Amino acid sequence: MDKYYQILGKVLSSGKMQSNKKGNIRYLLNEQLTLLPADLLDIFEGHTIARKKLKNELQLFMRGERNVEKYREAGINWWDYCGSILVNSYPTYFEKLPPLIERINREKRNSKNYI
Repeated sequence: MDKYYQILGKVLSSGKMQSNKKGNIRYLLNEQLTLLPADLLDIFEGHTIARKKLKNELQLFMRGERNVEKYREAGINWWDYCGSILVNSYPTYFEKLPPLIERINREKRNSKNYI
């Protein structure tokens, strides 16, 4: 958690201001927050979160489940706004990735990187 507060302090002390029609923000360029598993554990231990729901959601996600009803059965309701199927979820993107990589590798261009 200390890393988070350090970078937040940098944003507040030396960040640049930007305004637009939605409001004002303060930002930094060329900064990165890198968290290790121990840092994440510190965040989870330091805040009250629904650990069981988080675990269930991650398990459903890792199985590639896109049916919102399955999440609802596990007590996870924040996906309800998506409709009955998670359309633009990571499992969907991962399914599309192998054919995309194959198509990229079939193309004969000098300027592309092969995957």
